[in-house]
Amino acid sequence: MIPFRPEAACPLEGVVVLDLSRLVAGNMISLQLADFGAEVIKVEEPGRGDPLRDWRVEGHSLFWKAYARNKLSLTLNLRTPAGMELLFKLIERAQVLIENYRPGTLERMGLAPAVLAERNPRLIIVRVSGWGQTGPYADKPGFGTLVEGLSGFAAKTGFADREPVLPPTALADMIAGLYGAYATLIALREIERKGGKGQVIDLSLLEAMHSVVGADAAAFKAFGKIPRRQGSRSNITSPRNVYRTRDGRWLSISGSMQSMAERLYAAVGAPEMTKDPRFANNSARLANNDAAEQPIREFIAARDLAECLAIFANAEVTAAPVYDIDQFVADRHVKERQIIVDVPDREIGKLTMHNVVPRLAATPGALRRPAPELGEHTAEILADVGVDAAELARLRAEGVV
Repeated sequence: MIPFRPEAACPLEGVVVLDLSRLVAGNMISLQLADFGAEVIKVEEPGRGDPLRDWRVEGHSLFWKAYARNKLSLTLNLRTPAGMELLFKLIERAQVLIENYRPGTLERMGLAPAVLAERNPRLIIVRVSGWGQTGPYADKPGFGTLVEGLSGFAAKTGFADREPVLPPTALADMIAGLYGAYATLIALREIERKGGKGQVIDLSLLEAMHSVVGADAAAFKAFGKIPRRQGSRSNITSPRNVYRTRDGRWLSISGSMQSMAERLYAAVGAPEMTKDPRFANNSARLANNDAAEQPIREFIAARDLAECLAIFANAEVTAAPVYDIDQFVADRHVKERQIIVDVPDREIGKLTMHNVVPRLAATPGALRRPAPELGEHTAEILADVGVDAAELARLRAEGVV
């Protein structure tokens, strides 16, 4: 089990982030910053906290524990004048503020970017929303599920004779979170380089999600092509699919380069395939996908997974097993690289979570502290802005913290 290292020095040490967001995208942004040393203060509603805490597995807030690690928790009632006054004091010492209210809410709270800039001209404000701060949909609720549907992603996911398939995880939020983290670093770099002012980052889940859909818009606008659902096949490369082995396991294979397709056909005993005009190149194989996959499917169906993997490894074919999570955590590569790690947990003893990503040789991130209990760091955070024990007791009695 890997212990938390609160003393670990990381490259973003000294960057103070106020995270007013809820659920996934904002937490994904602040997680990346926290993992590399930023002081991330989760500003949460007293008595309730971030709704991510309510995503429970067997009664435990595992999502919160995984995505709120390395952060601090401050409870603050922003519906009270005293709560807002304290927030402004924190804003004056922060470099970054993250929020994901519906567009216009921040302004109605008296926290419009222009107001915040007056208090802290160097503040970077990351505004996360479903559809963006402008446009006809700006005022609509914008959960990732809606974005995954509207972006074009779900329409091309699944099988042609069945309904579109939404991802089983908060994919739009996760992608937007990664964009948000790197945009924050760009904005911090701009201040560092020019000594300039902060700026607003308008981060929409829709734009983030559509950016990874591929060249579908280009194909449609240029040629009228609309991608159709093909299950695990690809609209742009062939062969590419999952194949069932004799022992009931599944194997994923991609022949996305011509040289790889040639090695694959040779490995399954059908080297003549790439001499046939129907399968000679990627475009031809796409037009004849069923026939292009037939010898691969038959070869794999006649063998157990271990045998297939050995044959394909020897032939340097890009193939890998399709894992359930139990198989993933047991994989020797996952273990040796510590892709997932066990850390101490006060509730369940040992908690497994993903390690810091990516790996920097000279300035790595670190697991410094577990996800906080609600309001765990309220006293120490407010002490930094002049709130002593007596004042804190009064604020608690009044429901401000």
